[in-house]
Amino acid sequence: MTEDMGRALSQLDAKMDMLAMKIDELKEKQEDMAVDIAKVKEAVYHPDEGLYARLRQLESWQKTYGKFIWMLVSSTMGILVYIVTKLLS
Repeated sequence: MTEDMGRALSQLDAKMDMLAMKIDELKEKQEDMAVDIAKVKEAVYHPDEGLYARLRQLESWQKTYGKFIWMLVSSTMGILVYIVTKLLS
C-alpha cells in the first residue's frame, strides 16, 4: 500500500511540476502580449505619428484638394462659357 501511495505521490508531483511549467509559459506569453498591446496602443494613439494623426492629415488633405478641384472645374466652366458666348456673338 505504501508503494502505491509512493507511486501516486510521484505521479502527482510530476503532474504538478508540469502544471507549474505550463503556468510559467502562460505568464511569459501574457507578458509578451502586454508588450505587444502597448506597442499597438502607442502606434494608434501617439498624437504626432499615430494612426489617428495620419487620418486627420489625410482628411484635411482631402478637404483642401476637393476645394481646389471645385475651383478648377468652376473656373474652366466659366472660361468655356465665356469663349462660347464670344464665338456666338
